[in-house]
Amino acid sequence: MDFTLSQDQDQFRAILRDFVDTEIVPVARDWEHEGRYPAEIVAKMADLGLFGLLIPDQYGGGEADFVSFTLMFEEISRGWMGIAGILGSHSLACWMLAHHGTDEQKQRYLPELATGKRRTGIALTEPDAGTDLQGIRTTATRDGEHYVVSGTKMWITNARHADPLPVLVKTDRTATPAHKGMSVLLVDADSPGFQVTRDIPKLGYKGTESCEVVLDEVRVPAANLLGGVEGRGLQQVLSALEVGRLNIAGRSLGIAQRAYDEALSYSSQRKAFGKPIAEFQATQIRLAEMATQLQAARLLTYWSASSLDRGERSDLQTGMAKLFASEVALQAAQDSMRVHGGYSYSTEFEIERLYRDSILMTIGEGTSDVMRTVIAKSLIAGKGRVGW
Repeated sequence: MDFTLSQDQDQFRAILRDFVDTEIVPVARDWEHEGRYPAEIVAKMADLGLFGLLIPDQYGGGEADFVSFTLMFEEISRGWMGIAGILGSHSLACWMLAHHGTDEQKQRYLPELATGKRRTGIALTEPDAGTDLQGIRTTATRDGEHYVVSGTKMWITNARHADPLPVLVKTDRTATPAHKGMSVLLVDADSPGFQVTRDIPKLGYKGTESCEVVLDEVRVPAANLLGGVEGRGLQQVLSALEVGRLNIAGRSLGIAQRAYDEALSYSSQRKAFGKPIAEFQATQIRLAEMATQLQAARLLTYWSASSLDRGERSDLQTGMAKLFASEVALQAAQDSMRVHGGYSYSTEFEIERLYRDSILMTIGEGTSDVMRTVIAKSLIAGKGRVGW
């Protein structure tokens, strides 16, 4: 077994690490507290080609492997998880478009999405439908060469910058089961009736917007039906969420790594009773546990990425990686706060932001309990196994 990165992957990580240390780390805390949108960082990410990482090279993308994809989220989240969110929803939507879109849709959108000239996201969640996507109420009624779309979406990352925005809708409200009547429409940002109504206030995950989107009888050309065939929307979305879980696992690693780094550094500098607190056994035990759990999460996550690179169906692997890494991130943030003591509660230290961001990792792209059911169903159905 080879647990090392390839030369290309190692070079890519080095570029990312330098970018994060020079462009993100110095400003993340202040910009996050100011509520400032990181436009300068977004422009640099476009220059680095990060918006096109999962787009095929024939459309100007990087066509990167999933290990490199995960490295990107780990390194950027080490600096500021909210920045990684800008790339997360975009990458997920681009992957879905590249794998399920028609040739015309790919030619129209992917080249500019690859450069970052266009950006995108994905509109799934609604006020009354989160985990249960079959319960969405947004409808799309065929009217000649258009669909008329009405409904409301919530928690939509990149909503103010997405063009197009893939929207999960019901094209047949009478279908049984419901998923057979669900489709994805690519809604252009300038469509009349399409409105981003507000940014939703959040505990963490700052830097990128999470919005309410209202579609009021928006006319969407039938040519914008993803894949050109109705009734495949939920399958298209679920295949993309498999990749989405990997990006959350990578983000979790970045948060956990930074929390550990901050705890190790602080414990070496902070003195109590005449010596650094790192010399006290209680602190040492906490640091050892953090480091061990972090490395275990990392190995599980990159094992999951490798399975996707081999072309395997990876519900089990990505579910395990997302579940374990997100729980490790939350625990690492809490443990780092305990090492920092009272200073962990100050906004002058990084750890309070890491803690706020870590909570989302156990919720986004499926809660931890949902991940447990995904894993269990894969095992019961014989779609995966534990062992070599």
